[in-house]
Amino acid sequence: MTDILFTVYPWVKSLHIMAVLSWMAGLFYLPRLFVYHVEQANDVDGASAIFDVMEHKLLRFIMRPAMITAWICGLIMMMTPGIVDWSWVWPWTKGAGVIAMTWFHYWLVMRQKDFLAGQNTLTGRQYRMMNEVPTVLMVVIVISVVVKF
Repeated sequence: MTDILFTVYPWVKSLHIMAVLSWMAGLFYLPRLFVYHVEQANDVDGASAIFDVMEHKLLRFIMRPAMITAWICGLIMMMTPGIVDWSWVWPWTKGAGVIAMTWFHYWLVMRQKDFLAGQNTLTGRQYRMMNEVPTVLMVVIVISVVVKF
């Protein structure tokens, strides 16, 4: 099993990086769509329905598969012997960041459901503030992995 993990490691790592990039793009873009949905959808007939479709497709066809792929590849890399030294701090801070990012993903899913149900209660300003969450998490995760403190 160890030989297989070492053999596929560069491929898994490549796929992981691509999945994380796609997931992050969605995490940055979806709150911005919510800002526009709140602030401009009422100005144009049918715009709210268009935003609903855009948000749904972004979540379902880009963000969810990217998140799942990032998680699977990350777990495979964790199981590769010699890659993670659990006595260091960095795997724990990265793990906490990834769990927080996953929570944020599902928070966005719930907000999209609020829009679909016509029950959104947040303002464009609040969505703009929440748009900073993935940036903070990205900083924690990247510094953890690169600096390896």
